[in-house]
Amino acid sequence: MAASDGPVLYERGGDGVAWVTLNRPAVHNAVNMAMRDALWDTLRAVRDDPDARVAVLRGAGERAFSAGADISEFGTAPSYAEARRARQDRDVWGMMLELTKPLVAAVQGYAFGAGCEMALFCDIRIASGDATFALPEVTLGYIPSAGGTQTLPRAVPPGVAREMILSGEPIDAERALAVGLVTRVVPRARLYDEAAAVAAKLASMPAAALRAAKEAMTRGAGLPLDAALRVEAAIAAARHEAR
Repeated sequence: MAASDGPVLYERGGDGVAWVTLNRPAVHNAVNMAMRDALWDTLRAVRDDPDARVAVLRGAGERAFSAGADISEFGTAPSYAEARRARQDRDVWGMMLELTKPLVAAVQGYAFGAGCEMALFCDIRIASGDATFALPEVTLGYIPSAGGTQTLPRAVPPGVAREMILSGEPIDAERALAVGLVTRVVPRARLYDEAAAVAAKLASMPAAALRAAKEAMTRGAGLPLDAALRVEAAIAAARHEAR
């Protein structure tokens, strides 16, 4: 299943892996309203497609995974209230967080702002050697608002997160690997092959167990350890009864 155009492409292979491609390469895959709406619809398709067990998120072109929000649309919404309501009605970031199927980010070039935040909502992040990550919102007079202030400190040491968020300065792929922002760095030519191999391995796992493990991690994140262990125990018991 594939589309030939549009701001987001969706393709599913026979191995249970779905490919979600941010498709505005002329503007470094900047996220505008149309892309956000298309991504919402595509993530719903991933959620509802019984043959899609894992999804890989990538950016079209050679220059960027996504350079962040499309600033050309800033200030163009009919009203703040309407813009906020549209965002709540189609909460892409909430959809990514709640998706029970594993998400793999294949990141090349720029992953700035919302692009970095989208990658942070993925379970596994693989970067090419030319990838750079940044949350530059403070330099533009606002703050990361697609989850970055919360997801980044959960992915990297708090001091690193604070430096990235407060300074807006980018880090390269090797630094991202060293601080745990990505799990591996590969040459650009191997990026999609590596992501495909990781995703295919996940897709070969028992799907219900994979979903349960992800649910336990998601629901337990941020809880005190004793409460998180109770969440894990409850999910494990439910999984055992379902077998």
